[in-house]
Amino acid sequence: MNNLHDTQPNLRAVRSNPGGPPRILLFGVIGFCLLVILGAAAVPFIFRDVLSPAQQQRIMDQLPFMEAFKRPTPMGGVLPTLDANPALENSAMNLLNMPLVGTTPTANLNTTLAPAATATLAPATQMPTPQPSPTIVSAAPVAQDVAVSQSVVGIPAATLAPDASSQTYAVAQQLPAAANLPNFKIVKQTWNNCGPATITMTLGYYGWKQDQTYAASYLKPNKEDKNVSPSELVNFVNTQTGVRALTRIGGDVELLKTLIANQFPVMIETSMMFEAYDWVGHYRLMMGYDDNSRQLYAFDTFMGVGPDGRGVPIGYVQFDNDWQDFNRSFIVVYQQDREAELMQLLGTRATEESAAEHAFDVSQQEAKANVQDSFAWFNMGTALTIMGRYEEAANAYDQARRYDAPWRMLWYQFGMFEAYFNVGRYDDVLILAQANLNTVAEHEESYYWRGKVYAVQGRKNEAMAEYQTALSYNPNFVAAQEARAALASS
Repeated sequence: MNNLHDTQPNLRAVRSNPGGPPRILLFGVIGFCLLVILGAAAVPFIFRDVLSPAQQQRIMDQLPFMEAFKRPTPMGGVLPTLDANPALENSAMNLLNMPLVGTTPTANLNTTLAPAATATLAPATQMPTPQPSPTIVSAAPVAQDVAVSQSVVGIPAATLAPDASSQTYAVAQQLPAAANLPNFKIVKQTWNNCGPATITMTLGYYGWKQDQTYAASYLKPNKEDKNVSPSELVNFVNTQTGVRALTRIGGDVELLKTLIANQFPVMIETSMMFEAYDWVGHYRLMMGYDDNSRQLYAFDTFMGVGPDGRGVPIGYVQFDNDWQDFNRSFIVVYQQDREAELMQLLGTRATEESAAEHAFDVSQQEAKANVQDSFAWFNMGTALTIMGRYEEAANAYDQARRYDAPWRMLWYQFGMFEAYFNVGRYDDVLILAQANLNTVAEHEESYYWRGKVYAVQGRKNEAMAEYQTALSYNPNFVAAQEARAALASS
């Protein structure tokens, strides 16, 4: 008993002073470790789902390892690819040496294919106040036709239409080293509104007073619509304003310079890599150039007017590389009484067919130079589709898919749907339409082409539902309107 009694004070001492750190310090260490664990788990969430793409990019600039926390790109960053098929690949490679002359277009299997959305609608009540037609650079008004130097602009002589003052103008025989279109005011786009903002800015050259909201209400009633196509912009100008517009593919830097020097506002559709975004499409208003610095200048609804207000500068080579991604497509906005003059300046790009032939020649040479250039193959397919050569177009598009075309490609360009549909490759149309809809639900063109497949397969109710969905997103989608009407009357 005495021994037990003697040990009690020692036990109490051990309990009160175990020889380790104080409890508060122990709990502090545990809490700190928990905070570190929770913080490590929260960082990827905050980086992916809270920060804007621009903020993500700034962090990655300082901490490159943070790129590992970005969400994976849909479909691995490319369009749905094709399995290897040597026979089909050989057919595609034959396009590299195929002359356009002397070959026969493929028969159109779809006899009821609706045209692109460029039909004429009722005239708009809001009309711009056109400015007087500007005098062509370096050429004074003349009373007779003047031949054009082939070595400079590469187009034949032609009779030019008189302007509003009943004068006839000669095309400049030599472009100035620099030119700039005045009187533009920048329009900064609202969310997802590049197309309506850029066309509003372009129309401002002719005194257009409406804002981008007005254009968007017609062009993209659904705010989440990721694309306004060149044909839709042209249709808007031709039916809702007092001036005219046309769109072509196969442009080049010299043609842009010629149009700018002769005071024709021109928009282009190109690719961009904005902060923390991968490949996306974007419109720009081209309004100046300078041969001395070898730069074009653009008013950009996202990037502004450049450091000195004369436009965002883009070097000729970089500009053309980015523009290739959209087959060097462009939109010219002009006054009706300058149409003949514009056609002369366009030369081989005056008609859609001849522009497509030119674009095919260019993309064929680019594919020869680099057979793994997916954009060259895609552009060949688009040019061939415009010419109605669907089998050859499908071969070219197949090759583009073998070389990793960007996954957003079919958000903007729809020739692949048309070519596959017209050669009876309906499964491909459905696969590609679904791939689009997996990334953006509000894509009326995908519903339209899926409806076309269902209609030809006799699935009338499903086809009608697809057309209705397309029109719920864009009631002004003329091709879907016509397809729905044709189906209802069948």
